[in-house]
Amino acid sequence: MAPSEPITFDVFFDYQCPFVYRAAGLLDAVRRSGRRDVEVRWRYFSLTQVNSKDDGWTVWSAPASEDVRGRVAFAAAEAARRQDRFDDLHMPLLRARHRDRLDIDDPAVVQEVAVQAGLDLQRLRSDMADPDILEGLERDHRHAVAELGVFGTPTFVFADGASAYVRLADGVDDEAAVEVFDRLLSVAAAEPRILEVKRPRKPSPD
Repeated sequence: MAPSEPITFDVFFDYQCPFVYRAAGLLDAVRRSGRRDVEVRWRYFSLTQVNSKDDGWTVWSAPASEDVRGRVAFAAAEAARRQDRFDDLHMPLLRARHRDRLDIDDPAVVQEVAVQAGLDLQRLRSDMADPDILEGLERDHRHAVAELGVFGTPTFVFADGASAYVRLADGVDDEAAVEVFDRLLSVAAAEPRILEVKRPRKPSPD
């Protein structure tokens, strides 16, 4: 694959998902390598919503006073988009949750991550308090479920309509990133007849 050939796709994600963190690390390493021209559009998808047993309840319309897993991080990400700084906050939020084991459902933690990423804190707070801040989450999530059949994260959706739910077993080091990415594309995007590959787990010895 030529380095100059652009590769554009969507990835539906939830900050709480460790597999999103691993996929984001892989894509970041591929981008930094300069060997592939990768353009990722990160799209919101709430695992809390998927797991809800209440058909009338939604993450985006639940009262602000209700603690809703994942909602604070989604609001912060959308607020960062309003500053045209989504990419600056995206990986730091994932690292805060999965590397540093911080509680990104705590607004104070998320705001500290945003400050360290160089965002305008006053504007971030104001935008996160906007009642419409989760409209993007609602739009992306409903589209993912109704139009694409997305059920989990991360789900890659390619320009030709091919899609794949991808779980990396471990983080990928920089040297192997491009090779792993190319193999992922060869199955997920280039070979749509393969619907699922799942490795069995050997039982633990007694």
